[in-house]
Amino acid sequence: MLTMAMQIPSPGTLAPSCLGVVGHIPLWTAVLVVALRYASGPVWRRRPPWLRRFANEKDSVGLRDEETGEDQLSLTRVQPWTAWGLALLLLSLAAVAAGVVGAVLLPPLAQQLSIPVIPGMISTLVLVLERPRTLPGAVFVIHTVLLLAQLVLLVVVPDRLAGWPEMAALGATILPPLGSLAAMLNMPMRDPLLDSTGIGKPFEEPTSAVRSPEDLITLWQWMSVSWMAPLIKIGYKRQLHDNDVWFLAYEFHHDRIHQCFRDVHGTVLARLLKANGLDLLITTGLTVVETLAELAEPLLLRQLLAALAAETPDAKTALIYAGITLFGRLAKAQTGVFNLWYQRRNYERSRGEMITMVYEKTLRRKAFTFPSGDHVEPAESPSPAETPTPTTLADSESEGGSGSSQDTLRKTKLSWLKARLQEGRKEKEKPAPLEAPASTGKILNLLRGDVYEVAQRFWEFPTIITKPLSFFLSIALLWRILGPASLSGIFILVCGMSINAFLMRWMVQVETARRAITDTKLQRTSQFVESIRHLRWYDWQDAWLAHIMAARRAELTKRVASNIISKAIGTVNALAAYLFPVAGFLAYTLLSGHPLTVDVAFPALNLFALLQTSLREMPDLITVLLNAQVAMRRIEAFMLEPDKEDADDSLSSPSPADPLEISLCNATFSFPGTHRKVLRAVTLALRPGLTLVCGRVGAGKSALLQAILGELDQHSGTASVPHEMVGYCAQTPWLESMSIRDNILFCAPYDRARFEAVLDACRLREDLDRTFSAARDRTLIGENGVGLSGGQRARVALARAVYSRARVLVLDDPVAALDHHTATGILGSLFGEGGSGRGLMEGRLVILVTHRVDIAARYADQVVEVFKGGRVEVLDREGLVAGDGEGLESLVADVHAGIKADAAVVGGEGDGAAAQDEEPAERFMDEEHRVHGGVLASVYWRYIKAGKLGWWAAVIVLFVLYRAAAIGYYWFLKEWGAGYTKSSVPHGAARDGSETYGMAGADSSRQMLLGATAPRLRQTDGDSWIDLGRYLPSPSVNVRPWLWWFFALSLAQVLAQALADGALIVIIYHAGKNLFQQAMQRVSNATFRFYDVTPVGRLMNRLTSDMGTVDGQIANQIMRVSLYSISWLSSMAVIATATPVFLVLSIAMTALFVLIFDRFLPASQSLRRLETVSLSPLMSNFGALAEGLTTVRAFRAAPHFQQRIITTTDAFQKMDHIYWSLQTWLQIRFDALSAVTTFALTVTAINSGLSGGAVGFVLAAASNFVQSTHSLCRRYGEMQMQFVSVERVVELLSLEQEPRGTVLPPAGWPAYGDDIVLDHVTLRYAPGLNPVLHDVTLRIPGGANLAVTGRTGSGKSTLALSLLGTLHPDADSGGCITIGGVDLATVDKRALRRNITFVAQDPVLFPGTLRDNLDPLGEADETECAGVLARVLGGEFSLDGRVDAGGKNLSQGQRQLVGLGRAMLRKSPVVVLDEATASIDGVTAGEIQRLLREELRGSTVITIAHKKEAVADADWEVVLAEGRVVRAGPLGEGRGGF
Repeated sequence: MLTMAMQIPSPGTLAPSCLGVVGHIPLWTAVLVVALRYASGPVWRRRPPWLRRFANEKDSVGLRDEETGEDQLSLTRVQPWTAWGLALLLLSLAAVAAGVVGAVLLPPLAQQLSIPVIPGMISTLVLVLERPRTLPGAVFVIHTVLLLAQLVLLVVVPDRLAGWPEMAALGATILPPLGSLAAMLNMPMRDPLLDSTGIGKPFEEPTSAVRSPEDLITLWQWMSVSWMAPLIKIGYKRQLHDNDVWFLAYEFHHDRIHQCFRDVHGTVLARLLKANGLDLLITTGLTVVETLAELAEPLLLRQLLAALAAETPDAKTALIYAGITLFGRLAKAQTGVFNLWYQRRNYERSRGEMITMVYEKTLRRKAFTFPSGDHVEPAESPSPAETPTPTTLADSESEGGSGSSQDTLRKTKLSWLKARLQEGRKEKEKPAPLEAPASTGKILNLLRGDVYEVAQRFWEFPTIITKPLSFFLSIALLWRILGPASLSGIFILVCGMSINAFLMRWMVQVETARRAITDTKLQRTSQFVESIRHLRWYDWQDAWLAHIMAARRAELTKRVASNIISKAIGTVNALAAYLFPVAGFLAYTLLSGHPLTVDVAFPALNLFALLQTSLREMPDLITVLLNAQVAMRRIEAFMLEPDKEDADDSLSSPSPADPLEISLCNATFSFPGTHRKVLRAVTLALRPGLTLVCGRVGAGKSALLQAILGELDQHSGTASVPHEMVGYCAQTPWLESMSIRDNILFCAPYDRARFEAVLDACRLREDLDRTFSAARDRTLIGENGVGLSGGQRARVALARAVYSRARVLVLDDPVAALDHHTATGILGSLFGEGGSGRGLMEGRLVILVTHRVDIAARYADQVVEVFKGGRVEVLDREGLVAGDGEGLESLVADVHAGIKADAAVVGGEGDGAAAQDEEPAERFMDEEHRVHGGVLASVYWRYIKAGKLGWWAAVIVLFVLYRAAAIGYYWFLKEWGAGYTKSSVPHGAARDGSETYGMAGADSSRQMLLGATAPRLRQTDGDSWIDLGRYLPSPSVNVRPWLWWFFALSLAQVLAQALADGALIVIIYHAGKNLFQQAMQRVSNATFRFYDVTPVGRLMNRLTSDMGTVDGQIANQIMRVSLYSISWLSSMAVIATATPVFLVLSIAMTALFVLIFDRFLPASQSLRRLETVSLSPLMSNFGALAEGLTTVRAFRAAPHFQQRIITTTDAFQKMDHIYWSLQTWLQIRFDALSAVTTFALTVTAINSGLSGGAVGFVLAAASNFVQSTHSLCRRYGEMQMQFVSVERVVELLSLEQEPRGTVLPPAGWPAYGDDIVLDHVTLRYAPGLNPVLHDVTLRIPGGANLAVTGRTGSGKSTLALSLLGTLHPDADSGGCITIGGVDLATVDKRALRRNITFVAQDPVLFPGTLRDNLDPLGEADETECAGVLARVLGGEFSLDGRVDAGGKNLSQGQRQLVGLGRAMLRKSPVVVLDEATASIDGVTAGEIQRLLREELRGSTVITIAHKKEAVADADWEVVLAEGRVVRAGPLGEGRGGF
């Protein structure tokens, strides 16, 4: 039917009877448009939500008249005319007038000239009624159809235009609709009454301060994407920066999208469909149009060639078909612009919806942290087996007890059947085993992988319709050519699909397993990056790296398996597709007895190729849909995890008169998802004043605070906590990568007087005045405060809680890391009588957890002691002073001791030494580097080498074999068709045949030489390469040999393609494995300064997102560029041999392609790099949130963080959006240029005087040349963009490495008695930074127990780190550090760190067991590990006890005890304890000191501490102040450090 409609009879004209049919099309179009616009209004207003525009501007912007209060957007009856509206009205009237006057003056042409009259009148009526301010869609459709109808009649009607009056009359009727379309193309698409402030104007210089001009563009600017011109111009001149790129258009703002998406209910998938349903419908419709246009092209070209190859060539008919083809290609190109815009909107909004949704869920869900030995509960609800149902045996028996035995038996059978059905339903409802709550790595993988997988399917949603549509239309067209024989291959297709169905199920299982392994790898990689300093201090990085690489190998193994299955599906598909024509031709020739002539074979083979493409893409479509289903299940499972009770994070505004009290009555709590009770029957009442919480390590002090904050599950009793903001200071300070001021303000407004008072109370002023004198509180402190010392981090976190307006403060041991003088000063200032910060704490309810009861108890109104087992006792101030209560005797003693202490410390820090920053700088994080210009050739070469050169060579050889088989395939088919005429022609005589026209491969994605058009060409004069008639019988006599050879060539293509795909899998495996391994090794051995200045999120972005791109299809991109290059060169050669005129046109066209691409490429590279850089903050923000989630929720700052992720997502998505807008700019120009160039070449060929076969041959080569040039530019651009990720990974391979050291120390070095000598040592963290230690000279005797003391920030930790070789003395100072006479600057660092143990204040623990954390390398035996564990943590813990990532299921004190256990196991000659007991109570600390004396007898122990009990056994001391040694010598000589 489609073919018949496209047949125009010779000589290229339509019969006069067709005039009326074509002439009535505009009339009925106008009537239909008006009817739909006005009559369907009530129905359209009741359309379902998924058909409504989502988060559009007019839903949120209303214009109301100031006097009447009416909505101006609805005042259509009284609105004034605009200039555009009047112009359209006049042009519509002109069309009516021209039609009427022309029909009156020229009666013979009245029917044709009167066509515009009624459509013009209807348009006029619409314009008068609506007075449009924006583009009137109804009028646009009417005038477009009217103009097309007039142009068609002008070209194909009989020649009735005898003179200029007829020409003038016809021109007068065509010009008004043409002018109307020109006017409407330049009319605004957005209502001019809407506020345009903050929207970029088209063709003005772009800036990030304004929205994208998309909100103001006209239809023509949208169609041509010309609004991108200013950005392209800037990108061509220089590198683009963030402030050069417009902000997102309104409908892409994630603030609006997120708010609207929250109001949509249902499952995640249902919500996505409701929010994006209209875009899905639009893109599906546009893609169907593109598919039909694509299917029409081969039919039009066939008719064109038929006209030229006829006995009497019909040039006019051929030109008409060429013109129709040009129009179809231009229409397809324009449809592609609209389609890509809506597809991108669908993709970007769905991705943004899911990113913000997952982030919000992370803010609201329970913090699943399980004590060691506990296991997660998969669900909170009772299992179905525990729920009474009518299908249980007990119910059956009870029901049957009152009836006969027959009834009982019948009911029992019925119940059994129902039970089986119920089990089946349960299996379907629960297809996968219940999983533990998502870890940080899994959530990161959801954001990085699963969200993209689902969003990509929304982009490609139309293919669900168009791929099957193309398949069935191809079969229908095949039926027209081959008849019933076309269905003979259906059995082969069914067999192939059956095999693929099994493979797809297998692939889903493999892909599910791969994603789980990827979660594990991401978790390990994240932990590795976050803990890299600690790992290298112990020289454990290689062992941890081995775990990561094991997970990486497992991931790659699964990825290879997935790729193999995918390629197997493709191979089965290709085999079925190639055997399909074999079966069809066998049935057509051997069974039906028809000759397979060229005019039958090649059109049928083209349709088989289209069918083959559909068959290849449909299984891929099913595969990606199954992958998306897996991803959606993971997202749905995460969204179903339970939320924290009372997860409403909105800030309440309590009245000062509201009672301030926290009460718990017989309350029992456990960590979320566990049965183990951490607090039991707690009863207490907290009121304004200071409540001190104390207890042994691991007793549950922090758990009590978590219960008050609502982070634990409550099982019994009652809890009354004010629903308002709480100033929370975590035990491990959590800071953000921003300035000191921003960390203290934490979303609160800046109050200068309050801020200054907080600085004084928290003893931060001297740090700002001396250490950060340049920028003071504006100093950027780096990720998690890396630019601050431990004491400074604690004080900034405390200042954040104190500065807040919260009436309740929950402080979890903020003074643990502070020296005695600073700690007493802060507590006295905040709580003491006359303290400078006393006013800040007035009327507040303060809960303070601390082990330093001696300095805090004097200010307490009551004391809460937590005992093992979760029991709590409370003693008020009077009871504390009187000494009442059991178990609090030690506290009473501490209070009395504190009352006798010197009160001079209460007023401030006195004349103590000023705090010194451990890393004095104004900015601690470097900006992320972006390469300028194109991707360097060295990056390509690095990737190619990583994939192994031999495998690349194998792929190229296999492709050459594939191309040879493909060429032979078509050439053989041509010989087969020509063989039917050879028997009647003498051997060697000239034949009417084409010479080597079949140069295109059957694989439509690899049609290189002559494309899909070549098989339609008839033969030109010339002989064949090989005369098969000499070797094979005539097909009219015996067709079987021809079928066998055709079958062999088909198998050769399948085999070559399958082997090439297999080699590509190996390349991808090797490249991914080698690059990841090299990058991880370089990161693990980088300088420590790199870790200081590089955010974890940035590094993780490169190791995850960019590495994911490397694991993808980059190898295929290189191969495609190579293939299209070969295609381009071969097409040029074919054209050059045919006619020089074509060669000139081809060279000119290539120059235009290159010129356009040259303008496009610089801006696209800049945008791509900006996009990858802008992704890093997204990952960093999530990592920061995961670490500080409790703090964020306590401060009720979740809305602020949600807004931050929205802002970050906007920044990331705007780069992606503008990048794809630039791609659209290139696409419309390439497609239009391709269409026009092909048309020009066609016209040249038609008018060249060549024979029909020669014209078709050259035209096919030219068409393929255009396609190859187009595809080569596009693929090269895509390859450049994807190689930006490779470039970013390769940059890691150039990281500066820490010098390993040239001196290999003796096996027994350092010995237990070796002295440590620092000789004129000056240390700084990086060149250009101020020194931290100044000219330090001291000797630490071997075997000494050294106490290093000094004020917070005096350089103690720097001194300790220098013993690990992470810092070296300044070269110009001539200083050195030696142990046993060996210079640490030259010694092998690995050997040094293996023999020195450094225990940090916040030891890093890894996910696994306690055994894994005590001895990660497995160097100690089980008995030794168990003994150490029992001594440090007690008998309640076992080596198999589970440890969460970061040790979050252990208290801070327990984590420190594990760190001390490591030191006991290692028994190193030198042990450095940096505040290693700061979070341990005094009694436990005393026991630990006794154990250390026993276990580390003979070792040199260097203890950095602020608590007296931590250094009670020291026999040597070093006192530091402002980075200088104040005193060094035996303890007891002179003043001492305490």
